[in-house]
Amino acid sequence: MADSQRTSEPINFVHQDEIWKAHVKVEKDSADVWPNKWGFLTKVYKEYMSESVKLKEAVRVELPHHLAARPPTPPEKYIKVDPSPPVPQTTQALIGWRSGHSHLQLEKYGVVHHGRRSFLKELGWPLDACS
Repeated sequence: MADSQRTSEPINFVHQDEIWKAHVKVEKDSADVWPNKWGFLTKVYKEYMSESVKLKEAVRVELPHHLAARPPTPPEKYIKVDPSPPVPQTTQALIGWRSGHSHLQLEKYGVVHHGRRSFLKELGWPLDACS
């Protein structure tokens, strides 16, 4: 890969094409030989699948009512979307036009207050302890 990206040496397209043809030929020959060499695996796999289906049907157990999956709740039941205010006339007024209304704020539970903390202050070390 790195050799093909070098710009100092000319690229021999004929040689690269011959290499590609050789790869394709090996791939095709392998696909032709595979059924004779490994074809028995397909029969074993089909037998395995039929046995597994039979076992799944035999072992199927009804779940108790309290463990059964409930039908999904429709989103309209717990997500309320208020109508948007009218779109502003100018592009400058578009910036933050929805956040100017208190009922459309993204922060439904108030402003987030994450103060800056210092690991060194928490340990009671001087601020120049780490440099």
